[in-house]
Amino acid sequence: MAATCESQRTVFRRIAQQPYVEWPVYDSTPLYDRTSLAGLESDIRAVSEIWFTHHEHDSVEQFVFELPLAYFRFEAHDRYGSSTCYEMDTLFRVFILKECHEWDHETALIEYLNRSPALCEQLGLETVPDQSTLWRSWHERFSVELRSTVETVSRAILIKAQNASVSVPRDPERKLRYRNNDDEDSTPDEQRVLERTEAITDHVGRIVFPAFSLDRGEGCEIHENAYWSLQTYLGLRENLAANEGARSFTYESARERTPLGHAHRDQIRDLSIEQIREMYRQAVTRLMSEVAETEEFFRAGIVAIDITEADPFTGDRTGHEDEIIGTKEKTDEYAYQWATVQLVGNAVPIVLDARPVRNGESRLEIVKDLLDSAEDLVHVDNVLMDREFDSQRVLEMISQRGLSYVVPKRMQTSEKAQAKRLLQRDQDRYETNRKLHLGKNEWHETTLIYRRKENSEHDDHQQYSVFMTNRGSGHLTEYGYRWEIESGYRSIKRFMAATTSKDFGLRFFYFAFACLLYSIWRAVDLLVQVELIGEYEHAPIVTADNTLTLLKKETGIG
Repeated sequence: MAATCESQRTVFRRIAQQPYVEWPVYDSTPLYDRTSLAGLESDIRAVSEIWFTHHEHDSVEQFVFELPLAYFRFEAHDRYGSSTCYEMDTLFRVFILKECHEWDHETALIEYLNRSPALCEQLGLETVPDQSTLWRSWHERFSVELRSTVETVSRAILIKAQNASVSVPRDPERKLRYRNNDDEDSTPDEQRVLERTEAITDHVGRIVFPAFSLDRGEGCEIHENAYWSLQTYLGLRENLAANEGARSFTYESARERTPLGHAHRDQIRDLSIEQIREMYRQAVTRLMSEVAETEEFFRAGIVAIDITEADPFTGDRTGHEDEIIGTKEKTDEYAYQWATVQLVGNAVPIVLDARPVRNGESRLEIVKDLLDSAEDLVHVDNVLMDREFDSQRVLEMISQRGLSYVVPKRMQTSEKAQAKRLLQRDQDRYETNRKLHLGKNEWHETTLIYRRKENSEHDDHQQYSVFMTNRGSGHLTEYGYRWEIESGYRSIKRFMAATTSKDFGLRFFYFAFACLLYSIWRAVDLLVQVELIGEYEHAPIVTADNTLTLLKKETGIG
């Protein structure tokens, strides 16, 4: 069915309402402009993601014809540099059409266009180009980078259409290729892993980092990429502060100008918490769009929500009592706390969102906030949380969303009594339904599952753990996936720059950027495994240090 003005308005209205998607992206970051191919690829992904969900949009070819390209400056990638019979944007659409059909030669494309005069009219073709014109346009007029973009966006269009149950000319290859690789050896050596890691890290960095930007005005001598390169560099060594890191970075960077430590901190301090979170979520949206095009990425996922804390704060916290709060273990120490929601289970463990925890915030508003972000990015099935989220209001909110949960319960008098009875019976497992009071004659129904710990050091009721779930005991085995969030925190904290500053925004930025570096590392590892092995195993074959070193080298555009 042909697109109408109304159906197109509907699509672009939906795109404008997407919380973490900017279209066109050159408007949202100084790292992209109207000639940026990575920006064009991001735009086509964003539009095609929504386009094919409209009931009237059931044709890949129609999308290729309707794709908005007027803003893009193709002349930067035109190696002829002079006017010809055929405009670059028209040829771009024609070659996308050829790639979508996977025609090896121009002849098949020409025959198809000759049989379809209406299509030619939509493309703006008064005459169908001959074989030699098309061959020269592709091999001589189009830059190598533009040809790569044609292949990339064609594959993305087919995948987005197929995901929306739209008929496609061919089954898209869902294993990414960042360079030609004829070696079919299924056991890649270290050199091959490093080569693929470099290519994929460069590709992912160019997609993700433009989501971050600093409001520095015009005419700045130091390129904005230098700030993200420095921040990545700080994550390469544990406990490296901005001043010392900036001095070392000056010598190790190939850039002519790099920011000083105090200038770097000043730029970060100007960002609000909401700006940092918005940039982070945009970056993760782009990262997810890339990995979601592989068969190995599990769109329907399990997420874990947790809170981690920085090292105990030993200075004077006067004036910062709402930010430097108590520790989770309720000791007499104080620390900054951060909450995250992360993919766990079979999915690549990407941190979907992060937020600071302030004094007085309820666990309900923290979980609701993080779940809102997660459900904007992925289809969530199950939520795993630690016992600090043992709250009937939290559990009821999750259930009302149609999601399942598994949460350990703090043992009160009744649970301890039940555990003692189980111990007397030598019973390893027990289930019972429980109604939790919400107030005003409202109740939340849940299931309590008692489970004896293996090799427990206790000889009393502490041998048992109690879990709450709204989906029965089958989901209890999934709680073991929660350990991934703890191991992820260890890596994230290792990627954080050191600071003694009490500036809340700066502290949070260091944590959020470390979450992004961790997520990029795990995403790059997935993409390398898929390309070299053909499947994804959870144990990484790419090291974090290799990824960060390459990101430091290739951060952003230019």
